[in-house]
Formats: sequence, C-alpha cells, structure tokens
Amino acid sequence: MAGSRTQQQLPLLTSDDLLTALRDCFDPEVKLNLVDLGLIYDISTDPDPASAPAFPRQRVRVTMTLTTPQCPASGLIFEQVNNRLLSIPQVSKVEVDLVWEPKWTPHRISPSGRQQLGI
Repeated sequence: MAGSRTQQQLPLLTSDDLLTALRDCFDPEVKLNLVDLGLIYDISTDPDPASAPAFPRQRVRVTMTLTTPQCPASGLIFEQVNNRLLSIPQVSKVEVDLVWEPKWTPHRISPSGRQQLGI
C-alpha cells in the first residue's frame, strides 16, 4: 500500500475536459471566454511518455485564432491558454498553433456567448 498514492494514475483528459478548462480564459476586450468566442478551432492530446513525474501525462496542442491579426491582447491570451492548461496535473506540455484560416467572424460565437453578450 505504501507508495500507491504516488503511483495512482490520473484519468486521461478528453477534448471536452480541456475546453472546459479554457472557458476560464477570456478575451480582455470582449469579456467573453475564448471557447464561446469561437477562437479555439481544435484541441488534441498525445501521450507524453518522457514526462516527469512518471504518471501518464499528455501533451496538448491547441489550434486557435484571434479576432484580428493586430489583436493587442494576443500575448495575454496565449499566456492564459498556456498557464491554464499547464495547471492541470495531467498536462506536461502545451503547444499553441495560431492560424488565420478560417478567418474568425462573429458567426463563430456560440449561442451561450451570444446570450452573454446580449446579441
């Protein structure tokens, strides 16, 4: 029994788990989380067998965009995404891929986001 707690495996994360975590990250200008704003295009995980500590951890890749290429809050947004996902014990590494295609439009805002924004 001794040591069983340190060897206890945490559950593998799903895309839904990670999207839920990213709802804690907000565009500071729009005051809406990045998921409902439609900035997160894809999220995927891969096992990271070289991670330390030894319990199974995952590398996370986020494909996202910004509302505009000149977004003044881009650095803050990327920092939020990175820090929020790295705060999850099962995550060993985060890679953020910034893409401009497809272009973001307000049509990407979720119904929940529209309700929050009053549109």
